[in-house]
Amino acid sequence: MSALADQFQPFDVGEPFAFYQRARSEATVFYSPELDYWVVPRYEDVLAILHDPGTFSSENAQSPFRPQPPAVEHVLGSGLAGRSGLLGHNPPDHTRLRSFVNRAFTPRRVAVLEPQIREITVRMIDRMAPRGHGDWVSDLAYDLPALVIFLLLGIPESDVPNVKAWAQSRVQLNFGSLPEADQVAHAENVVAYWQYCEALVEDRFTHPGDDLPSDLVREYQRGDKSITRDEMTGLVFGQLTAGHETTTGLLATGFLQLLRNRRQWEALCRDPVLIPNAVEELLRFCTPVLAAKRRVTHATTVGDTQLPAGANVLLLLGSANHDEAVFPDGDGLDVCRPGVGRHLAFGHGIHFCLGAPLARLEGQVVLQELTARLPDARLVEPQEVPFSRNTTFRSPLRLMVEWGP
Repeated sequence: MSALADQFQPFDVGEPFAFYQRARSEATVFYSPELDYWVVPRYEDVLAILHDPGTFSSENAQSPFRPQPPAVEHVLGSGLAGRSGLLGHNPPDHTRLRSFVNRAFTPRRVAVLEPQIREITVRMIDRMAPRGHGDWVSDLAYDLPALVIFLLLGIPESDVPNVKAWAQSRVQLNFGSLPEADQVAHAENVVAYWQYCEALVEDRFTHPGDDLPSDLVREYQRGDKSITRDEMTGLVFGQLTAGHETTTGLLATGFLQLLRNRRQWEALCRDPVLIPNAVEELLRFCTPVLAAKRRVTHATTVGDTQLPAGANVLLLLGSANHDEAVFPDGDGLDVCRPGVGRHLAFGHGIHFCLGAPLARLEGQVVLQELTARLPDARLVEPQEVPFSRNTTFRSPLRLMVEWGP
């Protein structure tokens, strides 16, 4: 068990799957002294925990792994009214707040976005296509999901650079391991991020539109005062991060794996009907959110391990999605894989991802347009594909691709 902990590199998300395979074969749970978390690698155990929020609370979902320095706490305390979005709440608060977002985040609102998602995708591809080469992160995967979530939240395109930078700061504070000076700079960004969302909500009280913040405000103005202004800001704050960082990871890592597995890419180019199942396989194979945090509310058992009340638990979603007991040849990519919808990329149970339909739609539209317009795309070789250092969000920082003669 200690050997697993010694080999575990929680902040290195580049290629963790060989370790995951070993962890699944050797243990139901192992303890990581570096994180002070019990780590769960197998599908069956992860699924059971996700289905039991009474025993495994999500209250620590957005908490940093280590106590933050006083200087960071001072910055956050001076300007941040809320530390966690919907995921960090438990019932009954979670049930109450999710009902507000459900009323605004409707299937109709997502479905009508398809023409706009396609227009954004085509515009971005047309801009880079004549060059014959490009970075499919900076040229496509980085901005596109933000532009899409901005449509839902009523935010101008010009704010993409700030929002993406602020979201990265939130990821690094909650899931990274950084020197104090860097943490302070990221904390300042997170406060700016919160204040931006706060101003967005306040603006909708006098200038309502057809977007999520306006829908929250309308419910409030109709007489439902069970949600506060700070809670509205927290919901926007949470959705604005989750709505693009995860999809950026899905797209960028999906591009990488499809082009590495050339026959899979060519299959989609020949037969676009495969694309919806391919998106599910990419969600499984290159899970954009590799891990989820939970805290034990009372003494319990996972597998053959006793966990005390208050213990922190890290669910390795990326490992569960490669578990051979559920997905034969789980470390292989197969866009025709049957039964792939059992993956846990969006979580499960009461915290199942609200944005799942939107992420699926974006993945399908982008792959439809890319395979039709740039079927001869190929990775520039040799190249090193760097990843951000954190425990949870897996996305390449750069991916050089070329096409044409």
